[in-house]
Amino acid sequence: MPAERLRWRDVRCTTPFRLTLLLGGLFLAALWATLAFSYLLTARELTARSDRILFARAASLLAEPPARLPARIRAEIANGTPGFSWFALIGGDGELVVGNIHLSGRVRPGNAFSIPGQAGGHAPVRVLTERTAAGETIVLGRDMSQIRDLRRHLLLILLGSGIAGSVLVLIAAVALSLAPLRRVQALARASGRIAAGDLAQRMPITGRHDELDQFAGTVNLMVDEVSHVVAQVKIATDAIAHDLRTPLSRTRATLYRLRQRESLPTAEAGIVVDALADLDTVIERFGALLRISELEAAGRRSGLRQLALPPLLDELVYLYQPLAEDRGVALVLEAGAVPPVYADGDLLFEAVGNLLDNAIKFARSTVLLRARQDASGPVLEVVDDGPGIPAAERVAVLRRFHRTATAAAVEGTGLGLAVVSAILRLHGFALELDDAGVGEEAGAGPGLLARVRLAPGGGVNFI
Repeated sequence: MPAERLRWRDVRCTTPFRLTLLLGGLFLAALWATLAFSYLLTARELTARSDRILFARAASLLAEPPARLPARIRAEIANGTPGFSWFALIGGDGELVVGNIHLSGRVRPGNAFSIPGQAGGHAPVRVLTERTAAGETIVLGRDMSQIRDLRRHLLLILLGSGIAGSVLVLIAAVALSLAPLRRVQALARASGRIAAGDLAQRMPITGRHDELDQFAGTVNLMVDEVSHVVAQVKIATDAIAHDLRTPLSRTRATLYRLRQRESLPTAEAGIVVDALADLDTVIERFGALLRISELEAAGRRSGLRQLALPPLLDELVYLYQPLAEDRGVALVLEAGAVPPVYADGDLLFEAVGNLLDNAIKFARSTVLLRARQDASGPVLEVVDDGPGIPAAERVAVLRRFHRTATAAAVEGTGLGLAVVSAILRLHGFALELDDAGVGEEAGAGPGLLARVRLAPGGGVNFI
C-alpha cells in the first residue's frame, strides 16, 4: 500500500513540531533580544565615538586665539577633512562671522545633537557648539553618512540573522515531525487492518525503543492475546458446526423417510414437517458458519482476476428474477459504464447475491441493482423500499447472528451479511449501509441502500 501523502495540517499537529516551535520560539526570543540589544548598544557607541571626536576638535579650536579663529575655520573648510565638512563661527550678536553651516533657533553650548543634512545633503549631521572666551560660538558638524550606512548594514545583518534563525527553526520543526508522523501513519494502517479482522497483522517496531515502539509492543501483546482467544472460539465453533452437521443431516434424512410413509398419522406428519424445517434452518446456519470460516482462513486470492461487471449483473438478475416475481417484487437493473474490477467472480457473485436475496425478502415492491462510477471508482448498489436498518444497528448486522427487530418475522439465519462482509474484506472492498429514501412517502420506512465500493482493476489494496 503506497504511503499516504503528508499534509501540512497533520505535520503541524504533531508533538515534535509543537515542541520544536516552543523551544525554537524561546531560542528566537532570546536571539532577537540579543540582536536588538547588540544593535542599540553598537549604535549608541558609534554616536558616542563621534561625539568624542567632535569634543576633541572643538577643544583644538578653542585653543586658538580669538583673532586667528576665523582664519582657522576658513582653513578647516578649505581642507575638507573627511568627516568634518561643516564649521561656523557666530559672533556674540548672533550673526554668522564665517562658516558653511546654518542653525535655526537657539542652541545650548556644550551639547552634541543631530540635524538634517546641509546644503541639499541627505546624510544627517552631528553638531556640537562651544562658547569661546570672547563670547563667540564655534559650531562643528560631523558628517554621519558612514556611520548611518554602517548602522543600516548592521541592522540588515541582524534582521537577516533573525529571519534565517526563524526559518531554520520552522524547517527543523517540520523535519523532526516527518519521521514520527510516518511511523504513526504506519501504526494507523496496521491498526486499521487489525480492526478489519486481520489478527495476523502486527504493529511495526523500528527497534529504537522509544515511546512509539513501546506502544506498538504493548498493542502487539494485546493482539496476540485477542487472536489466541478468537482462534480458540473459532476452532470450537467450527468444530461444533462440522461435527454436528453430519448427524443432523442423518437425522433429517431419517425424518424425511418417516415423512414419506403413508401410514404416518396426520398429526405426527405435521410434527415431522416442523422438525424438518427446524433442522434445515440449523443445517443452513452451520453451512454459513463454515463458509465464513473458509473465506477467512483460505483467502482464495488465487482466483482474483480482471472481471467485467455487466455479464455478472445480468446473470444475477436472471437468477433472482423468479424469486422476486414469486414475492411480487420488481427487480430492476441499471448498469452504467464501469471499468473492470480485480475480483473473484464466484465470490463477488455470492456477495451481491446475498444482498439481492435480503433486499427481495424485505422489499415492498421494488429492488434496484445499480452499477455506476463515482470519484472513488466503481460502485455497486442494491436498493429496496423496505423498512431499512436503523443507523445504530448498521455495524451490528455485519456480525454473525445479529438480526434487527424488523427481521424477526422474516426467514433467515442472520449470517448473510456476515458472509458478504467476509467476501468484501477479502477483496479490499467496502460495504456501506444507508437509507435509500424510496419508501418514505408511502410511510413504509426509509428503505435500505447497500453500497459496495469496488477497487478498479489492478488497483486493489488488500486489507
